[in-house]
Amino acid sequence: MANHVSINSSDHQNLKVITERSEEYGDNVWFTLTFPTEFRSVQAYYPIFFNKDQGTGQFFSVALFGFQDNENLFLSNNQWDAAYIPLSITRQPFLIGVQKVVEDGTDQEQRVLHIDLEHPRVNKEKGEALFLEFGGNTPYLDNAADMLETLHHGLIDSKLFIDMLIEHELLESFTLDVTLNDESKNQMVGFYTINEDKLKELSSDTLTLLHDKGYLQAIYMTIASQSNIRTLMNKKNEQLGL
Repeated sequence: MANHVSINSSDHQNLKVITERSEEYGDNVWFTLTFPTEFRSVQAYYPIFFNKDQGTGQFFSVALFGFQDNENLFLSNNQWDAAYIPLSITRQPFLIGVQKVVEDGTDQEQRVLHIDLEHPRVNKEKGEALFLEFGGNTPYLDNAADMLETLHHGLIDSKLFIDMLIEHELLESFTLDVTLNDESKNQMVGFYTINEDKLKELSSDTLTLLHDKGYLQAIYMTIASQSNIRTLMNKKNEQLGL
């Protein structure tokens, strides 16, 4: 069970975080959240698609690592076989918490850095230290805080991006059938992609608006990223020894 607490040097002076990559530390996920300003880095290695939360009906963008649950084809020998790892993965075991503060006599909410004490990366024996020996944050902890701030604003922007995709009917569902070298088949359902026919029909004013917000580039990055399905197939075939 998760145990999220606000980080402070008095209680967590000796905590460390293991940074190697493996199933043991929860890296065996087949997709993760991403956001438009991260697409340029993500699309170089992973396919980008969209998924829908069945509970809320909200869409979100994802980077794909495999073809089925608990399959991450980029994991190998305690390493992640790609030069870029999405922030929603690298931020673990850190997350953003909220605390109430009083400013000028009014209650305000302030974002603070939290850590999950029950996460398998968190320990006192090995890994990256959070605090310097005589106080103060380590560069590792400062970088984690910066990463979470980027992720926070990125996910806010992602909602605006997806709202525009929906407004202009640019999302369409699809089913991906993948046949591997051993003739086994993998079928991906429940994902969405960019409707390129609708994209071609957009007015110049709408295209200009998307461009000004940086969303037109994100759309093209999404489309370009789908060539990485072949990368996933190659990795899967290598695991099969074919």
